[in-house]
Amino acid sequence: VQLVESGGGLVQPGGSLRLSCEVSGFTISLCAMNWYRQAPGKERELVAGITNYGDMPNYADSVKGRFTISRDNAKKTVYLQMNSLKPEDTAVYYCNARRRAVNFEVWGQGTLVTVSS
Repeated sequence: VQLVESGGGLVQPGGSLRLSCEVSGFTISLCAMNWYRQAPGKERELVAGITNYGDMPNYADSVKGRFTISRDNAKKTVYLQMNSLKPEDTAVYYCNARRRAVNFEVWGQGTLVTVSS
């Protein structure tokens, strides 16, 4: 069971990045998928989530209109498109898979996003 994030890096304010989360070892189509982030000195927060059907995406108020979560169950991958990035978006971003009915949850190792000029 594994989640592997990629796509992080250094970007200037106003720029864009697309994070990917590739899963293995479980059936992604049965799980809600989420992106969290944790900035230095702050608690981990939910950034975006999407149901196993790929509908009803939800976003933190701080990223609404700038970030888009999507999933491709055939590719076993979840994406987070991040546009108009701000310095306050700097954080380690974590992918999360959850299936509450069977108390299943797994986390990725995280990918660092740094927004700075």
